Amino acid sequence: MKPFSLKDWSDEDLRDPFPVFARYLAAGPVHFADGTCYVFGHDAAVEVLTSAAFGRRSPSGGGSPVSVTSALRTLVENWLVFLDPPRHTELRSVVNKEFSPSVVTNLRPRITAIAQELLADLPVTFDLVERFSAPLPILVISELLGVPRADWEWLREMAVDLQQASSVRAAANPDAHRIADRAAQELRDYFLALMQQRRLSPGADLVSLLVSAQTRGEPLSSDEIVGTCVHLMTAGHETTTNVLSKSVLALAARPEPLAELRRGVTPAAVEELVRFDPPVQAVGRWAHQDAVVAGVPVPAGTRVMVMLGAANRDPARFTAPDELDLHRAGGRNTGFGLGIHYCLGATLARAELEIGLGLLLPALGEFTVDSVKFPHDIVFHGPHSVVVTRTG
Repeated sequence: MKPFSLKDWSDEDLRDPFPVFARYLAAGPVHFADGTCYVFGHDAAVEVLTSAAFGRRSPSGGGSPVSVTSALRTLVENWLVFLDPPRHTELRSVVNKEFSPSVVTNLRPRITAIAQELLADLPVTFDLVERFSAPLPILVISELLGVPRADWEWLREMAVDLQQASSVRAAANPDAHRIADRAAQELRDYFLALMQQRRLSPGADLVSLLVSAQTRGEPLSSDEIVGTCVHLMTAGHETTTNVLSKSVLALAARPEPLAELRRGVTPAAVEELVRFDPPVQAVGRWAHQDAVVAGVPVPAGTRVMVMLGAANRDPARFTAPDELDLHRAGGRNTGFGLGIHYCLGATLARAELEIGLGLLLPALGEFTVDSVKFPHDIVFHGPHSVVVTRTG
């Protein structure tokens, strides 16, 4: 078996990476390749994600999976997901207020209204990502941030450009760094201007909350506020977009679960869809001290990639893991991460998925999938185009 890599995947394996994951997992829960430790087993993944022995920052001080320059470096280094305690704890405690269960509950009618509007007058043939999967979460997160709805399409374009700097995508595009850095600068300018507006005229939104916290003396720099806004905008829409699109692909090949979900989408069904094909297939950590994972020594300073998709299909943890079981009981999956970096917007994402799929599937009716295109990225995993035709 050749050493595992996150790069150079075939189109076929990108669309369905789980047979690849299964082969490595069958050979062992942990593999080393080119100095990186890849974790495939569920128990091993939980250990890495929840242990203080592993953090987001490398010994050299970096932690981002993107190749960064100038504006992009400043932006990404202030993302919550790339911070370790104590700064992570301090910043997250401020932002948590905007993602509490009560806030999300109050937002559900607005999520419903946005989804209904997007699904009105569906054409016979359309791109699911462009028409619904991408705009739904970006519109919702835009409302939370307090940005004008007229800007959502531009924000989506900037978020996509920003992701070009991921190490996997940059390897396939020599212009990726320039594209991502330009997007980072434009997003920084945009949110700095929005912050200034909120200082003069506060609203009931996240930017106002962060600006108010800064004014009250919370140790929040402008770069941290901008970084947090862009991180939430990017992570807050791409993950939900991916799950919405991949759920439709999974259900298109499974008539019985599709028929059941047309009658109603339950929280348990959402959890199973996230487990079955998570929106992010891998997350990075660094060993801050010598550790042992699944019996394998991991020296301090080692880069560790936790393969979330593989862990979610581990037969040692989930019965019949390759089956989509909408009534699966137990077995907490890793789709939203674990530990202190557990997805900040998980409650919001679940609401968007439950409401979005609950309205989308009846609106689709009978349908066929005409074409699917995946970017060459196994980390941020989801199609950028799913063309469907409604047949009845």
